[in-house]
Parts: sequence; structure tokens; C-alpha cells
Amino acid sequence: MRSKQLAYSKSMKIYINARFLTRSISGVERYATELIKEIDALIDTGKIDKQKLSFEMLVPKNIKYDLTLKHIPLKKVGYFSGHFWEQVELPFYSKNGLLLSLCTVSTLFKLNQIVTIHDAAFAANSINFTWIFSTWYKILSVGLGKIAKKILTVSNFSKQELSYYCKIPYEKIRVVYEGNEHIKKIKPDYSILYRNELKTGSFVLAVSNINPNKNFSSIAKAIELLNGKNLTFVVAGGSRPQAFRQIEPLTSKQIKCVGYVSDEELKALYEHAACFVYPSFYEGFGLPPLEAITCGCPVVISKTSALPEIFDNAVLYCDPYSPDDIANQINKLIGDQTLREELKKRGLERAEQFSWRSCAQETLSVIKEVLDLDEISLESESIPNFEIIKQK
Repeated sequence: MRSKQLAYSKSMKIYINARFLTRSISGVERYATELIKEIDALIDTGKIDKQKLSFEMLVPKNIKYDLTLKHIPLKKVGYFSGHFWEQVELPFYSKNGLLLSLCTVSTLFKLNQIVTIHDAAFAANSINFTWIFSTWYKILSVGLGKIAKKILTVSNFSKQELSYYCKIPYEKIRVVYEGNEHIKKIKPDYSILYRNELKTGSFVLAVSNINPNKNFSSIAKAIELLNGKNLTFVVAGGSRPQAFRQIEPLTSKQIKCVGYVSDEELKALYEHAACFVYPSFYEGFGLPPLEAITCGCPVVISKTSALPEIFDNAVLYCDPYSPDDIANQINKLIGDQTLREELKKRGLERAEQFSWRSCAQETLSVIKEVLDLDEISLESESIPNFEIIKQK
């Protein structure tokens, strides 16, 4: 105990790999952003004593946005960018502390680190990625699984997949679910509805990167089967085509691609869609459908991978390989007001079980474990009742 107290006389340094700030926000970037915001909020309320535990974000110079936090500074370091910065320069600048990487990839040249690997799609679903992408990510994940102190992931399904495909010891992986407070705080921007002539309840919504795993071609076929229902299918979101194999274009006249939308516009779409459809082949968590149910939007979703674990009975499930079944579930939902109201109620109840605050607290529990601080409180002494939640 005395040796721990002596080691703790100086603030312990946690470096956050913030390379995600050089990219547009999608699922893993959202996770990193909201988790770091919550850690900063815990520092602000004194639930983390910054005199004991000090956080700093490290980022290359080509950032797109800054989180402007109160207590976690951002430091631009190095001369390079991308994977080269991450592999070569990041370990040098984080050498005197613990490194926290939140977006699946990290340097292979640092032992003292915690890494979040969101899923094993690059191995389990590699047909939808280029050979270079899937091979590189598998090399990284296998290597990180060997050298990192702990691996975080976002579902029990992903824990099993990472253990199987990347040979990561089961006991080394900790499951920490994602949250949804970010969508609750946003004020909707209804101008997107007016610009695209979208009436309440007249469109089916999908949100994500346009890649084969998201199964938009089956949705397009399902929409054609629903031709008589006078529905429009709205696809919102950007894409990163360099990571994926060539996909078929979406050609149905009922499909409207609105491109990358702001968070405010996205919330307006969630609130006014007839339903949200998400027939993905493979998901480690499923943040877009969680956002949807949080906004009271009924959801049709694949009964695959992590999705049943996360959404339980709060959604309608479909077979992602069957456009007929996708169409039937959409038709069932839009034709039954009672069912829509029941799913809205279940969805809101299910959404309450997820929070970024819990995600931050459980991540801090892992940090504390890695730093071997079980006998030392991370709280400010002015807030004696706080207790970091430990995942069972």
C-alpha cells in the first residue's frame, strides 16, 4: 500500500490517441468523442481528481475539429499523419504514460496501452472490405491483442468475435456498452424535411456509411416491393469508398440520398420517419438504431451479430438476406399504429439502459485496474460519495 501511495504522489498521465479528430464523425469517432466529453465532465465535477490522474489528447496537425474541453488539453505533435503518425510518432510522444486508443487502431510499438476494438468485421466479414484494409486491420488487432494491457469492446458478441478471430485472451477483453445522451441534447433542424419535401411518416430512413455490409441493395429491392405504399426511402450519411469493395448503385426512384447530414438534421429525420431500417449483415453494437429508438422512432433491424443483444424486444427483426422479409416487416410496422406505439415505448425504455456516463465510469474502472490503483480513490476529496462502477 505504501509503495502505491509513493507512486501516486505525482499525477499519473493518460494520453488519448486523438487521430480520430482528423476524420469526419461516424460511429467509432462518435464513441471516442462522447466518451472523452464524459471523462472531462467527471473531472469538472470532481469525480476524477486531475491532481491524481491527468489526461491529454495527442493528435497530428491535420485535424478537422477540436473538442474544446475544460480539463483535457489537445496537443498537436509530430510531422506526419495517418497510420504512419500513429505507428511511429505516437509511441514517442506518449512514452511516459498510459495510452488510451478508442477507434480500433493504435500503435504496435507501445506496451502500456488500452485499446477499444469495436468489432471483428475486418476478419468475419472481410468480403466487404478490400484485401489491404482487412489484412492490415487483422494484423493490428492480433498484435494489439497480444501487447495491450486491456482490450475494450462494445458488446459480448464482439468480445467473442475478437477472441475467436484475433486470438485475444478472453479475460483480457472488457465489454463497455456505448451511450446515447448526445442525441438527446440536440435541437432538431427541420429544414432538411422542407428541402427534400419529406412529410411526417411518409419516408423510411437509413443512416450509415454506404458500404456493402449495410445492405442497402436489399433495402432498395424491399422498397420496390413496397411500391404501392407511396413511401420514400431516405439514405443519410457519408461514405468511405476506399475501404470497401465496389457496391451496386442505388437506382430506385423511391430512394433519396441526402448525403452527409448535421446532427440537428439527423434528429429531425429520426423524429419524423415512419420507421428506421437497419438490415446490416454485421454489427459490433449498432449506434444509429440506438439513436433512433432514443428519438422515439420505430426500428426494423437485422437479427444478426450484436443487434439482438443490444436491442432485445424493442425493435422488429428481419432477415437481412431476404428483401421480401425486410419489406414485410416495414409493411407490418407502418400498417399498425398500435405496434408503432408499443415499439416506441419499448424503445425508449431500452434506450435508458445505455449512457455515455456509464461508459466513461466503466472505462475509468479499467484504467484504474491497469494502473493497479484498486486501493486508491480517483475522486476529489470534496466529493466523498462517488464510487467508480466496476463491470462484473
